[in-house]
Amino acid sequence: MKSLRMTLRASTLLIAAPAFLVIGCADGEPAPTAVEAGAFVAEAEIRLAEVAEEAAHAAWVQANFITEDTEYLAALANERAIGATMDYAVGAARFNDLELSGDVRRKLDLLRLALTMPAPDDPTELKELTQIASSLESQYGSGKYCPEDDECRDLGDLSRVMAKSRDADELLEAWSGWRTVSPPMKDSYTRFVELSNAGARELGFADTGAMWRAKYDMDPDDFTTELDRLWVQVKPLYDDLHCYVRRRLNEAYGDATVPLDGPIPAHLVGNMWAQSWSNIYDLVAPPGDESAFDLTAALEAKGVNAEEMVRYGEAFFTSLGLPPLPETFWQRSLFTQPRDRDVVCHASAWDIDNEDDIRIKMCIEITAEDFSTIHHELGHNFYQRAYSKQPFLYRESANDGFHEGVGDVVALSVTPSYLVEVGLLDEAPDSSADLGVLMRMALDKVAFLPFGLLVDQWRWKVFSGEIAPDAYNEGWWDLRQRYQGVAAPVTRSEADFDPGAKYHVPANTPYTRYFLAHILQFQLHRSLCAAAGYEGPLHSCSIYGNEEAGRRMIELLEMGQSRPWQDALEATTGQREMDATAILDYFAPLGEWLEAQNEGQTCGWS
Repeated sequence: MKSLRMTLRASTLLIAAPAFLVIGCADGEPAPTAVEAGAFVAEAEIRLAEVAEEAAHAAWVQANFITEDTEYLAALANERAIGATMDYAVGAARFNDLELSGDVRRKLDLLRLALTMPAPDDPTELKELTQIASSLESQYGSGKYCPEDDECRDLGDLSRVMAKSRDADELLEAWSGWRTVSPPMKDSYTRFVELSNAGARELGFADTGAMWRAKYDMDPDDFTTELDRLWVQVKPLYDDLHCYVRRRLNEAYGDATVPLDGPIPAHLVGNMWAQSWSNIYDLVAPPGDESAFDLTAALEAKGVNAEEMVRYGEAFFTSLGLPPLPETFWQRSLFTQPRDRDVVCHASAWDIDNEDDIRIKMCIEITAEDFSTIHHELGHNFYQRAYSKQPFLYRESANDGFHEGVGDVVALSVTPSYLVEVGLLDEAPDSSADLGVLMRMALDKVAFLPFGLLVDQWRWKVFSGEIAPDAYNEGWWDLRQRYQGVAAPVTRSEADFDPGAKYHVPANTPYTRYFLAHILQFQLHRSLCAAAGYEGPLHSCSIYGNEEAGRRMIELLEMGQSRPWQDALEATTGQREMDATAILDYFAPLGEWLEAQNEGQTCGWS
């Protein structure tokens, strides 16, 4: 799940060097001035706004019509736009020593940090990098597992097996089958790292990972410390959930498959990457719990189709005072998987023209998981539209965790009472069902936290060289075990490339944003519920239709990236630090129950 704002990724037109980049500071030449800095920023905003729309169209076509030709065109567009953006990023450094207004200084800093895929100045290497990037994403999107004696199966087919099967052998085949897609990516990814690092060094960073960590309005080392602090806050709850789930899986599959003192085998938790465990709720449900509602069953019973799923999401945002989605959204989005072509089904939100042409692309299935995902993706779209009146360089979220978290804030309000209000449930379950509701939520939200942290921990080590190409897979599974307590179900080697089986790695999408989003969504939810005057258990609060909560959310969205994220957070919550204690507040009843269930058990893993 991601927001696709193609602003600084691609262009279908050849871009001349920006005028201000040719103004030198050699001996005898005049030093740059504040006036020139302001004009440089103004030119950059105009030029990059133009290439953004061209880029988005090229990328949209590639993702929706995967062919060698669309891959070529997207790579060409990427090459041209990255080159232009690199020129502006390098040019921005010329004004580093000037005393400038806060607005101009912030925009220059944002220009320098604009890319997630910095590229070398050499045109040949730039072209090679963009071709590799386009190819990696296409390989993922068209990937299939093709056993010798059976039909080929794509990720959707295999994911349904992971979600529904309780046969360990069948699960292992699906898990292993998808990982046949990624080994051919390894050599290309290794070269991708080399080229991206070269581009980052040209911008003054040690490597691409260091550049990514510099994007958070704080010292990169302080940001790393901040992530550690947040993880420490939530780790005890995760450890309790892990201990309980492992014991129930042991009861289902036996000691030989799930030892009670080791990590959980990655193929048994209902998700291809073991990042969400909600699909195994039936195996780990609190004993005697039969009253927790089943949203998937409710959607099926109502005969809800894919577009209607999206309409429910739109209605939640409009209930808070945001304007309805434009008609072009409904005409141009992709809601279901086509039968006649390969598409990148991974859910994403698109801002085509940085104004009003917003879309989502996903292969919707009528499930509770996709109902939540739709709210998440629409959160991107409503955010994009809300900050569209900002200057171009501020048309982004306060930090990337905010962009990922806004839709999830709304999803937290998809409570039984809300579902009754919109007609998806006849009546809300009794409060005795809360434990089951919280367990379902924890299997998704709490189980995700270490995975959300470790993907970029791996990439940062790869970019820095701490994890070398001949140890990519070993480094990946070391982190999976250390943070998640999850292990590969069969022996893996460096002939495998399991990180490439996760979309965000071949697609070069930073992943720490999702960890931050899981922290921020609960922090924002707690604050918005308080603003709405709600006084009950935090997990029962819905801000649906609340004017004051909507006002505060709109203020946050419209701010975009015009101010440091600490200011945006303070305006909404009164806090300037991210705070994971809201997760503990939300899951407090479940946390107490898990502690009681785990009493006398051996928790942790070697």
